[in-house]
Amino acid sequence: MPQPPKRLTPSNSALDLFGSEVRRYRALANHSIKQLADKIPYSPSFIGAVERAESHCERTFAEHCDAVLDTKEALAHLHDGLFGKKKDGFPEWFRKWPTVEEDAGTLKVYEPIVIYGLLQTEDYASTLLFGDREAIDARLARQAILTRTNPKPPRIIYLLPETVLWNDVGGPEVMRAQLQHLVKAVGPRLSVQVVPNGAPHPGNEGTFTVATLLGGEEIAFAETALRGIMIEDREDISRLKERFNAIGTQALPVGMSVDLIKRTIDEKWQ
Repeated sequence: MPQPPKRLTPSNSALDLFGSEVRRYRALANHSIKQLADKIPYSPSFIGAVERAESHCERTFAEHCDAVLDTKEALAHLHDGLFGKKKDGFPEWFRKWPTVEEDAGTLKVYEPIVIYGLLQTEDYASTLLFGDREAIDARLARQAILTRTNPKPPRIIYLLPETVLWNDVGGPEVMRAQLQHLVKAVGPRLSVQVVPNGAPHPGNEGTFTVATLLGGEEIAFAETALRGIMIEDREDISRLKERFNAIGTQALPVGMSVDLIKRTIDEKWQ
């Protein structure tokens, strides 16, 4: 028996309001999600995620829906009003990367300062984003790929220095919940490995992620002091992969990393 659609509260967030309107116009046009997907260049799973307020979308998505559902540009107009220059809560330089995450089969991540965005709790993200509701919702919506069923969630290999576990973001209660969440996230498709403090490694030049798409293409993302940049040059990606592997040789195995995280919770954040 099919599951009833997720109940949305449009007043909760911009994503909820936009998703509820996409669903409403689709229903008024007597289209199923699959029927709509057959007419626009987006998958049923992506349309469903937008309707459930679990994923951001670009303005072009709204434009395609407007054309098929005969909304007289209502969704594009709503998209402009809700998101405008904020581009769904993401800065301009980042807005293409969530689409890469959605298309990825594997994500290799190194984050030297804070917990990786796809694994942040709401309170942890809220502290980092200074309570910006749009940005918080956008970051949390990216996490929908971790629980999707078709296609499978990306395989995530996440490396972080031990010092990330010590950095106070939001106080003991927030940190305790965040590290507990990190432990629970570990599974067959998500590994977390901690580099012990003091271990020499070439990971002192900032955050980077290497994505391998389902079709085999590789794209990377690296952050600078000013902004992040997407990287498609093969030589640059090869160098990042070598750096990732070198950092990984200094990291603890997953089981020992989980034990270290639990020990840090007990010793520092109780």
